[in-house]
Amino acid sequence: MTFARDLTSARDTTSERGAHTLELPWPFTGRENELEAVRRSLAAGRPGTVITGPAGCGKSRLVTEAVRGTDWARAAGTPETRGIPFAAFAHLLPERATLHRAVQLLSGRRLLVVDDAHLLDDASAALVHQLAVQGRTRLLVVATDGAPVPGAISRLWTGELLPRLALEPLSRDETAQLAAAGAGGPLEPLTANRLHRLSRGDLRLLRDLVGAVCESGRFTRLPDTGERAWRGPVPVTVAVRERTAPLLDRTDPDERETLDRLAFAEPLPLALDSLDLRVLERLETDRLIRIDDAPEPVVRLAHPLHGPALRASAGTLRARRLTGAPGRCGPALAAEAATLVRHIELADVRALPTPVGEWLTDEGIAVPAGYAAVRARFARLRGELREAAAWARQGLRYAPDDKVCRAELALAAAQSGDLATAERHASGRRPTAWLAAARGDIEGAVASLGDEGPHVRYDAVRLGVPERAGELAVGVLADHARALVRRDGAGLDRAAGALEERGFLLFAAEAYAQAAGVHGDASAARTARTRAVALARRCQGARTPALAGLVLGELTARQRQIVTLAAAGLSNRQIAERLTLSVRTVGNHLYSAYARLGASDRGALPCAVGLSA
Repeated sequence: MTFARDLTSARDTTSERGAHTLELPWPFTGRENELEAVRRSLAAGRPGTVITGPAGCGKSRLVTEAVRGTDWARAAGTPETRGIPFAAFAHLLPERATLHRAVQLLSGRRLLVVDDAHLLDDASAALVHQLAVQGRTRLLVVATDGAPVPGAISRLWTGELLPRLALEPLSRDETAQLAAAGAGGPLEPLTANRLHRLSRGDLRLLRDLVGAVCESGRFTRLPDTGERAWRGPVPVTVAVRERTAPLLDRTDPDERETLDRLAFAEPLPLALDSLDLRVLERLETDRLIRIDDAPEPVVRLAHPLHGPALRASAGTLRARRLTGAPGRCGPALAAEAATLVRHIELADVRALPTPVGEWLTDEGIAVPAGYAAVRARFARLRGELREAAAWARQGLRYAPDDKVCRAELALAAAQSGDLATAERHASGRRPTAWLAAARGDIEGAVASLGDEGPHVRYDAVRLGVPERAGELAVGVLADHARALVRRDGAGLDRAAGALEERGFLLFAAEAYAQAAGVHGDASAARTARTRAVALARRCQGARTPALAGLVLGELTARQRQIVTLAAAGLSNRQIAERLTLSVRTVGNHLYSAYARLGASDRGALPCAVGLSA
């Protein structure tokens, strides 16, 4: 009777868990390639697939979407029923069944989804393994990385019975797309970055955070872009509390004091006299902190969610004591900016930890315009154009007349094809040059550049006229310039690879695009073009002359110029006046361009030029 009662309880648990999993309040997004792979496997009648990945990365949702509209059954492991034989299959089997009988009964199922397979009891795990050996039932088996897995389940892929599809956490762009769907509209890049940083690809946590921010009314629309922004403390929701319980529940006063100090001032130098190494050792053993060795050893909290959770749970007086005077963060913020500037000067813009600026911005505390301008420049050099514009706007929000922030906003906007914003903020030679380039006037752009340092001279290389760049220092920028002067496709490929390695994704995309245009070998040209497109798609809507050639390469120079202006929103008459052509000639060029690009009308041009098609 005890076994039967446990089995009945298992049926109830499995049924409730299944009903919860099948709630689909958010649209499916971010896993299109993996979804297609699973569907192809099912359509081909293959024996099945094992899907693994970190907790909360969307494995169950992917499977649910893949089997939608098909005849399937579901079983799931649970922590509460790991000791009950066949508990995961209780709703599909009679109360008493042997392994042999269970295999017979389930062999008639066309498709069986086994969720949370790492939590299966041994009998259920053996049943899944035997079904895979038999091969009559197609299986979709889902397991979580890092969790102990029954041997019968791990042998599904190690024994090559079933192929394994390993999911990675969602990227920043995919997270932003999903969060925007939950928030009801596009998110400001700094807010999207914050949600990605806090959730680290955990979709359950992401959904919890977005829901809490929506319910509290903390999403605000920015007047200049219409995007939704979130500033202020992290809501300590049930999901946040669960994930930070090992941190928030520390009872040792010295440990909690160390954690709180880090929350309000990380990173802290390991050599700081007031840090107790024995306390740090305990916290590191429990994976609550980590030690970074470069360039000097510093102590950080282990997860980006830890600091916000600790700050949100601190009382007013404790927070005031740990934060100190309002200017206390100034030196740390200046040091952070200096590190970014030093890396820019070293032509190395790979991602760097910047917790101080992110914390202040997330909390809605004003940062100096000088710091915001450095962040905008660093992001722009990395090809993160929307993020660069967001940092520039952050600086202008508190210093509306700051010339450097205005210039950075104009540069990011012009290289994104946002002519209206670029025109409002462009002043000075370099922003004006890129505004001219965005209008299709390359000669005017180059003439406007001047000679204000290596990055300005390098703009001539990006615009396709390296002979105007003058002398560049030895390094990746100079290698790109020399290869373009020689029209050396292999050299451009090498320069692009070096630029990508150092974090210059947009510059690398442009170098590959230029290589595609000079390679004599068709295969090498296709490879360079493929790499250019892949990198350009990571550059947040970049639309520069070199990238336009990827899509518009089959057009004449005049057609490319007209299409670029039309994509920017100019009418035929405006284009005609700007280029001293007749309206009829502009219309004829556009008609020919539509045919070559496969575009149906003017509305499709921004997608073609912006590589978002």
